[in-house]
Amino acid sequence: MSKVGLNKAPIAKRLRYVRSQQGISQKSLGILAGIDEFSASARINQYEKGKHVPDYSTAKRLADSLNVPVTYLYADDDELAEIILLFAESTKRQRIKIKNFLVSGE
Repeated sequence: MSKVGLNKAPIAKRLRYVRSQQGISQKSLGILAGIDEFSASARINQYEKGKHVPDYSTAKRLADSLNVPVTYLYADDDELAEIILLFAESTKRQRIKIKNFLVSGE
């Protein structure tokens, strides 16, 4: 399990990764998340470089715009981040099975 560097908030790495995977520009993401179009690109760039960390409500809007759970953006472990995405994409029935497995170990 790899960890995100301690000097940078995990949101910087996660935001850049998922945005680039989806082929969305920094400006477009900012605008989708409700950031003024004239500062959208610069703000997302600052977040992705770890110079600034968005407050929770901004992070939630960014996550919603990228269609990922906000918890994914805060996961400091790559494996946990992947599990969060998989869990979010699973059905209710699958989620119940996963929870039961984790609780019982069976």
